[in-house]
Amino acid sequence: MRVVASPVVCCSVLLSGALSVLSCAEEKEHPAPAIHDRDSVSVMVSYGVNTLVSDSGVIKYRIVTERWDVNQIRVPSRWTFIKGLFMEQFDERFHVQAYIQADTAWYYDKLKLWELRGRVRVRNVNGLRFSSEELFWDGVMHEMYSNKFSRVVTPERTLEGTYFRSDEYMTHYTVSNSRGSFVRSDIDGGGQQPAQPDTVSQGDTAQFPPPMRPAAVPRASSSRQR
Repeated sequence: MRVVASPVVCCSVLLSGALSVLSCAEEKEHPAPAIHDRDSVSVMVSYGVNTLVSDSGVIKYRIVTERWDVNQIRVPSRWTFIKGLFMEQFDERFHVQAYIQADTAWYYDKLKLWELRGRVRVRNVNGLRFSSEELFWDGVMHEMYSNKFSRVVTPERTLEGTYFRSDEYMTHYTVSNSRGSFVRSDIDGGGQQPAQPDTVSQGDTAQFPPPMRPAAVPRASSSRQR
């Protein structure tokens, strides 16, 4: 018996085969690109942080922040406080020596260098209040400095200037290109030679400031991508 295929069936089979081949030819995969740059990967991200931080077995700081990123891969490695930072500094007897707050902060742990940006505010145990848009705290040289306009207010005087430098407790500090107000005793002082208005000591008679750490100098004026 001879079987004759219907032209309709033949066309259907051919159309189905053509669509199958076309479908296979147009099918494409869309894989995500491989991640080779691990520069942005944090080893720890913490939220709602209120913790104590020790150095060499001694509690030195209390850190309060909304977000804390720790990145050991970036060069230099760093802690990032992109949501702001509030920090208390303690002495050896766990007495509060100062508090520091800023809109954004970075701590370069290998360099022991803090970089504070935004609304930076500091108050020390003597009642000194510091405000600026920038502050660097060098834990190796034990000093603080800023290349931005800074304001220093104490119970006795107010100083403003475009460069600030001090020891890390702000007991002895220098304000360059300064202007400000002083009590009368700072000017006449019983006939003695008046002190320089841009350098003030609060009981610290040690020679200051020491030479600035070379590794920290470019960080004060250069901008980095983050």
